[in-house]
Amino acid sequence: MTVCNVCFRHCDIPEGGLGFCGARSCKAGEVYAVNAGRLTALALDPIEKKPLARFYPGSRILSAGSFGCNLRCRFCQNYDISWSEEAMKLRGRTKYVSPEELAAAAVRYKSAGNIGLAFTYNEPLISFEYIRETAEMVHEAGMKNVLVTNGCAEISVLEELAPYIDAMNIDLKGFTERYYREICGGSLEMVKAFIERAVQVCHVELTTLIVPKENDSEEEMREETVWIAGLKDADGNVVGKDIPLHISRFFPRFHMTDRPPTPVKTVYRLADIARETLNFVYTGNC
Repeated sequence: MTVCNVCFRHCDIPEGGLGFCGARSCKAGEVYAVNAGRLTALALDPIEKKPLARFYPGSRILSAGSFGCNLRCRFCQNYDISWSEEAMKLRGRTKYVSPEELAAAAVRYKSAGNIGLAFTYNEPLISFEYIRETAEMVHEAGMKNVLVTNGCAEISVLEELAPYIDAMNIDLKGFTERYYREICGGSLEMVKAFIERAVQVCHVELTTLIVPKENDSEEEMREETVWIAGLKDADGNVVGKDIPLHISRFFPRFHMTDRPPTPVKTVYRLADIARETLNFVYTGNC
């Protein structure tokens, strides 16, 4: 058994086996990402789709994803390429794209308004080694790198990538351990620690999906936004009030079809509460 140190799970992975994420394995006592370069999705997206509202607005970014995830969100919107049974079947049907090839693709789309490369769709941090290598090449080409992540990873992983990442959208899925444990299978404390460090190394925007009867209370939104407002930069200056927060509407998906979509008025109400504390609040899926 060899321990994987990417996230809170610290999986003991046997030789040739897989960790919980379905994408990290072990060979000769070394843990590696079997999904590295195995793309399940590639698209030229508006930067606002990440979502990033205050990072090169109006531009486009080449977005790449693979399979595997270390969380188990019951409402997963990308389950078909992330961690479902269908996603795991993709492992044998993906073509390897080298870091050189992916970076070159980003450059080719520059004439179409592309500013760089976004690692997204599944959880990118479980293949951070591949991202680090690719992102370095993208930087060498004078372009930008973006991470769209659940933020459920060790700080050591973030430090490996920090020199090459220009912006992140990080899911802050809720603000209670119960929600993270029961609905997402994750760790709120790990995500909070990741966000605290991320805001010190690059542009960060946060996203909270509002699920009816789960994380839709005014009290929880106030607690969340007060915490965000107190975040500090690398010099110790409080900068949290200017961190953009995207509050999104839930639609029934995957294993959570037992409730209707979030009422639009609920999203708007929680956005107004967030604006009591934060300067940049956006609503999504409304």
